[in-house]
Order: sequence, then structure tokens, then C-alpha cells
Amino acid sequence: MIKAAIFDLDGTLLNRDDSVKLFIAKQYERLSKQFGHIPKEKYITRFIELDKRGYVWKDKVYQQLVDEFEITELTWEELLHDYISEFKNNCVPFANLTQMLEKLKENNLLLGMITNGYGQFQMDNIESLGIKKYFDVILVSEWEGIKKPDPEIFNRAIERLEISPNESIYMGDHPENDVQAARKVGMKGI
Repeated sequence: MIKAAIFDLDGTLLNRDDSVKLFIAKQYERLSKQFGHIPKEKYITRFIELDKRGYVWKDKVYQQLVDEFEITELTWEELLHDYISEFKNNCVPFANLTQMLEKLKENNLLLGMITNGYGQFQMDNIESLGIKKYFDVILVSEWEGIKKPDPEIFNRAIERLEISPNESIYMGDHPENDVQAARKVGMKGI
């Protein structure tokens, strides 16, 4: 019997693609005086290419952008700081996110989340979506000292929920880091 539903964040609960597009367009507009020499669509497209769906941390992305576009009025560190402080204001949930979580709670399921990323950054995004209250456990890789697909992070979620692996399902958007990794510890990976 399934007792818990555990989720990934980016690409599963948070529509990361739409969130990134919204953020980067707003960043361009906020900082247009410094970016005036770069066409907006070119900046947005290049950021998305370098980001590789979130698998490249933004320090590398901004270093590359500053170099390629010869941005001289801002440092990559300033751009990174802007990303860290402003991204949470651009979080786009997938349709019916809150209703789904409420329905799962009404059905007495325990809810968990395992997300790779930086602790406070991810928590800011979760808070922005207004979904923290639904979760019984939230594990963020930076704070856990391990990240998916390491089986230990899945085992920690199971232990904290006080269930066995076969009593849980794990939903994520990455075939190896989410689905296969969850299955390896005995969870149903979706």
C-alpha cells in the first residue's frame, strides 16, 4: 500500500523552463542599461543554452556570458547575486500544483521532496510556490551533503517519513537521477 508520495522540485513541481525564461527576460529588462549592446533574444537564448536545464550552476553561466558578450559594467558575481536574490520572484508552478497536493493530503498520504541544489535557494523557490506547508520532509542536496542519484538521499527521505521503500512513489523529470535512482532503493519511480 502506498503511504507516501515524494517529489523532485525542478521540472516536476516547479515549471523550471518557464521560470528561467521569465527570470532571464526580467533580468535583461532590469539591467538593460548594462546589456543594451546585446539583443534581448540573443541574451535569453544563450543563457538557456549555457544553463543546460539547470545542470550547470550559474557562476559558470554568468562567467561565460560576461566573456562572450563583453559585459563590462557588471561582474559575473553581480549577475549571480541577482539570480540568487531574484529567481524566487519568477517561480512558475505547473498547472493545478496546489490542488494536487491538497488532494494527496486529503487522501492521507505523506508528502516528501528531494531536490538537488543549494539549500536556501531551493527553499526560497519552494516558499515562493507556496507549497512548503504540504510537505512532511524536504531534503535539499546541499544541506544533506549528498545529491541524487545517490541512494542515500532517497533512504533518508524514507527513514524520516518512517515508511519502507515499497510504500512510496517518487516522481521526477530525470530518467536516471530521479526514476532509476528511486527504483534502485525499492521505491516506485515515475
